[in-house]
Amino acid sequence: MRILVSGAGIAGPVLAYWLDRYGFRPTVVERMGLLGLVRARSTGTERMTLLRDGARPVHIEVDRVLGVAADRQVEILRDELSEICHDAARDRVEYLFGDSIASVDDRGPELAVTFERGAPRAFDLVIGADGLHSRVRRLVFGDERRFAHYIGGYTSVLTVPGGLAVPGRMTTVAAPGRIAAVYRPRHLDEARAVLMFRSPRRLDYHRRDTGRQKELLREHFAGIGAGVPRLLAELDRTPAFYFDEITQLRMDGWSRGRVSLVGDAGYCPGPAVGASTSMAVVGAYVLAGELAAAGGDHTAAFGAYERAMADYVRRGRAFAVRMVEQVIPGSPARVWAGAQAMRLLGLLPAARALTRRGNGMDVHDDVAVPSYPG
Repeated sequence: MRILVSGAGIAGPVLAYWLDRYGFRPTVVERMGLLGLVRARSTGTERMTLLRDGARPVHIEVDRVLGVAADRQVEILRDELSEICHDAARDRVEYLFGDSIASVDDRGPELAVTFERGAPRAFDLVIGADGLHSRVRRLVFGDERRFAHYIGGYTSVLTVPGGLAVPGRMTTVAAPGRIAAVYRPRHLDEARAVLMFRSPRRLDYHRRDTGRQKELLREHFAGIGAGVPRLLAELDRTPAFYFDEITQLRMDGWSRGRVSLVGDAGYCPGPAVGASTSMAVVGAYVLAGELAAAGGDHTAAFGAYERAMADYVRRGRAFAVRMVEQVIPGSPARVWAGAQAMRLLGLLPAARALTRRGNGMDVHDDVAVPSYPG
């Protein structure tokens, strides 16, 4: 069975890996035994420091924070995880880089697919794994605005010089409605900066207008010290820049005919706040497994996939909405409370367990993943 997967971020390569293992013929187009490799490429961040205006810094060991989130937690850069997943099956999976799907026609005995650059081809199934702004979803399910729900904030990630961070440490600056962090993975020369801010309404900008996006960051982070001006100064020099609103996708179903969606393309809980990478990996594994269990019967497989993922997606959405307020505290009182909670986590193991249960932070650790033959 020929399956076209659109997107080589996280969900696409993971899905292709499992499809190949189950005997399908995946092709990935882009415009596990993997745990040891993932651990080897982890960021190596060991300590976090929280800075606030007029207050003493708060320090905490990272493994104590990760212990709140999950029993087995590994921090890794998203693009490096994507590379690991791609490398795991690249010798057996066809990858078409530098191209994208232009149209999908589901009316014939096979799916007729045209590409922006390559020749038309036929496939048995098409899977959209192309992220929050999925082209496959737009072509098959309709305009993104029908499904996107803004949950109150914006997030940006940029590459900055390594000298702005200490290897193995993350420094975070918190102010009401804004948070900035910089960290440097031990195995890289450069550092990464993360800037997040709250807004009661959607802001006026085009998704591809990076100039306007950088202006918004300067406006919202103006007046904050403690290293933030140095991060803002890198906006015009950074070789890699990402900016997006924190949006959830809420769809009644992720499949139509011989087309289905996986990961952020179908059920993004919210960039940077919903652990969408974990959800994408689980979703890709489940979708491939259900296709194998159904012997390639896409109708049965797609239905089983949606049922298997429904509760996890629902809980992930609720978790993301809570995390917007926790990650980007909206008032001076919440900034203070966050700092005290950070101190408490560093001192009392019992507090870590209570915090994890009380905040629902075990949502990605407690998901029941089916076992599939093969």
